[in-house]
Amino acid sequence: MNDRNRQGRTTLAPEPARLEHRLFAHSRLDVIPVGLAAAHLAAVLALFVSFERLSWAGFAVLGLLYAISISWSINSIAHNFIHNPYFVSPILNRSFSLMLSLTIGFSQAMYHYVHLWHHAGNSDRPAPDGTTIDYLSIYRHGRNGRAESPWGYVFLSYFRDDLSEILSKIASRRPDDARFGKVELACVAVFYVALLVIDWRALICLVPFYYLGHCLSSLNGYYEHFGADPDRPIAWGVSSYGRFYNWTWMNNGYHAEHHYRPKQHWTQMPALHKEIAAAQQAAGVRVIRRAHALGFLDPSLPAR
Repeated sequence: MNDRNRQGRTTLAPEPARLEHRLFAHSRLDVIPVGLAAAHLAAVLALFVSFERLSWAGFAVLGLLYAISISWSINSIAHNFIHNPYFVSPILNRSFSLMLSLTIGFSQAMYHYVHLWHHAGNSDRPAPDGTTIDYLSIYRHGRNGRAESPWGYVFLSYFRDDLSEILSKIASRRPDDARFGKVELACVAVFYVALLVIDWRALICLVPFYYLGHCLSSLNGYYEHFGADPDRPIAWGVSSYGRFYNWTWMNNGYHAEHHYRPKQHWTQMPALHKEIAAAQQAAGVRVIRRAHALGFLDPSLPAR
């Protein structure tokens, strides 16, 4: 697929206010997603080891929360990490990437590039040869230039990734990243095989919820772009400004703003919205009242 388009006196101890320059690359507030990511992995392992002591009803409730947590992590913690890696140290960033991979169940290094291609295409419509730059475009598998049905996009997207094609494309530009992607895939495989050996029943019972989590992530992605204008940069995404949604999902609701300026730090998205609000309104940027994953309930839903 072709591409388109730092005087003060010297002291023995460092100042605490400089912590972000020694550990965090962009903001000390990134301790929030980092801490939540560690808690997420711990929660997944806790659910697994608690399987024998849970009733089926209790397991079903926790399994549903597990599924939601997958979509939440992909679209908040992992997503922000792609655009603004949390740490100064490359080793720490690699380690964090691996931890995310084990928690979510797929290579974060590979997701990094798939997501960058998403921003290269911005949910573009197919070219005359039927291809899109954006692997995740809602138009990629649609017909007659229209968006695909949400049913197909939500339930089939998980099975559409061609790992060898993705790795090959990464290797053509960043062979080190491709190799690390393979390492992550191998570690994920070993991790879950180990869980399978420890308690195969627990892992098998988690599989449907794991799949559901990825479906929920696709549902989120669909309504981040359904009704947007792939031909106008300021309107490339659909936004949702609910306070609870953005507080819990690290400002993922500011999606039109994010596509307009992808490197904006997650803590600065409300400020960016205020900066460009007039231009957005003039361009007719689509805004929904619900969180993206509930976009199908929005009263202003356009016809597909």
